[in-house]
Amino acid sequence: MFSSPKTSIFFLFGLPFLLFANSCSSSEQLAQPEVQQDFQPERPIPYPLDISSSYLAAIDEGSRTRSGEPGPGYWQNEARYSLNAELIPEENRLNGRVNIDYLNNSPDDLEQLVLELAQNLHKAGVMKKENTEITGGIALLEVTVRGETVDVINREEQQTRGESGYLVDATRMLIVLDEPLNAGDSIDLEISWSFEVPDQGASGRMGKSRGNLFHIAYWYPKMSVYDDVNGWFTDPFLGNAEFYHGFADYELEITLPDNWLVMATGELLNARELLARPVYDRYTEAGESDEIIQIVSESDFGAATRRGDDGTLTWNFRAEKVRDVAFSATTESVWDGTRASVGDLSGDGTEEYTRIHTFYRQSASLWQEQAEYAQHSITFLSDYLNRPYPWPHMTSVEGADIIGGGMEFPMMTIMGSYENMGAERLYEVTAHELAHMWYPMIVSTNERRYTWMDEGFTTFNTHQAQSDYYPGSYTNSDVFRFYLGVAGTDLEGPLMRWSDFHYPGPAYGVASYPKPASILTALQGILEEDIFTEAYETFLDEWAYKHPYPWDFFNTVERVAETDLDWFWRSWYYETWSLDQAVGEVEEHDDGVTIEIEDLGNVPMPVNILVILEDGTELETELSVDPWLQGKRTSSVTLDTDQPVAEIIIDPDLYYPDADRSNNYWEAEEEP
Repeated sequence: MFSSPKTSIFFLFGLPFLLFANSCSSSEQLAQPEVQQDFQPERPIPYPLDISSSYLAAIDEGSRTRSGEPGPGYWQNEARYSLNAELIPEENRLNGRVNIDYLNNSPDDLEQLVLELAQNLHKAGVMKKENTEITGGIALLEVTVRGETVDVINREEQQTRGESGYLVDATRMLIVLDEPLNAGDSIDLEISWSFEVPDQGASGRMGKSRGNLFHIAYWYPKMSVYDDVNGWFTDPFLGNAEFYHGFADYELEITLPDNWLVMATGELLNARELLARPVYDRYTEAGESDEIIQIVSESDFGAATRRGDDGTLTWNFRAEKVRDVAFSATTESVWDGTRASVGDLSGDGTEEYTRIHTFYRQSASLWQEQAEYAQHSITFLSDYLNRPYPWPHMTSVEGADIIGGGMEFPMMTIMGSYENMGAERLYEVTAHELAHMWYPMIVSTNERRYTWMDEGFTTFNTHQAQSDYYPGSYTNSDVFRFYLGVAGTDLEGPLMRWSDFHYPGPAYGVASYPKPASILTALQGILEEDIFTEAYETFLDEWAYKHPYPWDFFNTVERVAETDLDWFWRSWYYETWSLDQAVGEVEEHDDGVTIEIEDLGNVPMPVNILVILEDGTELETELSVDPWLQGKRTSSVTLDTDQPVAEIIIDPDLYYPDADRSNNYWEAEEEP
């Protein structure tokens, strides 16, 4: 029997509800550099990391390790979903039914099940981070557990009699079982529901537009994650930080009037029966073509599908080992198709491909090139991350009016038209949303608490793709720019603060996107690119289709790099300190030069120094991080040379997000 890290009574759903809780933090000791007894530190010295005691307990239980890889006892629960959706466009309504087969792989007997009803964000009175359209949320029509219909629990009777049934609180659903779901056993749930589709649902991540487009996501009762660190994940969806989902297999049936085209997460199983013959022929051709094929043009609108006997068609999809499913339905979107190389997915030495689908309306003229952007992004990222894109297609949907930026789901993304922002911005959002297919769609991070693990890694990967597609146009300064705009100010929040608890303003965005991407760039500079790449790929490989926590990443990097980086994690992830290295006094003498380095910020980092001599010779040296960890503000390096020094540059390769680069440069004064 698994011994929980810590249990606590939560009055959730208005009832005493036993859940694993995030317990108080524990600190692991960091070996600190020795400081002279008579020396008063001139700066903050990074202190030991705060590590959740529930995470440390998971290490003790064998599901995690201190070296970062999953432990021999790692487990995660599984689910199989059979989903049926009927979308009624004239009513803006979705009717759904789901059968969930949930397998308890944990060592615990579960007395309750927790599900998420994200669409309840649109219910009156539900807590949220911003104003949201009120459509009533999900109406649960029937809930069946183990083949028996269960009812809403009477809260008063539950407190005295322990009644089984279900409760709904905001975006969370609790099912109290009459008999526990024992370790190793499975349970069958069936739920039917209905909801009105909002215009900009889930804070612009799903909805409807212009009477000719629906993008359906955050739309069905979904099992919450039960993991080895904190047990049930019960944080509500507030419309800001996104999701923490487990992996599952899906069978999906979507019924609409027969003039609508549908694409969804998963492999389309019945394209031949649904698409008009010319459209199906072009669909087949596109799947085998490196060139872009227009599968549906404006002349096909209204005639792209076959006619259904009752005026409707049912689209069938199957997906395996994905975090979620979403779908788009459209009547007046051009459909471009091609394929993208993903490398050797199966390991048999042959090149393999995935389909690329692009749906866009006439007003989105820049989208005529979007299929090429998607094609490049998938191929580049498959190679750069050394992990081929694993699914049968990647679909991009233009969703102006629903969304301005972009939102990712497995194999699906919806993005704005970017009509007034230019082609480079459309490429950027394409690469970003498609990079999400690795984080969090393969490495399933908890975005609601640690958004930086998803968005930060993805922002870093996006920059690599941009640099490849537009050679010479992007530098690391483009990654740093938005972070440095608030670095070290009260507008910042620490990355390790749970994402929904950042103060209003730029704190959430900066801590989620540009700052963690900037930190990865700095880590690349510290470790050198080959070691960084090994650590980066190792983390992706070891945590593919699993649920890592921040400390898993930290520990993996330290294991691969064979170095203690606790000072780095503390300074960058736990604090809002900034980096500001500067060239101080430069003293030239007969046989060399002594360069004073000032560390004006609070983030300690090694100092990479380039010295350019008068004859053009370049000398490189590094000042270690040790003086700063000893509490000093200044330190010096001496180089042997018989040539005068012309220039000195700190961080010449732009690896570090230095808050003031103007003092990173020194130039010899010209003689009168």
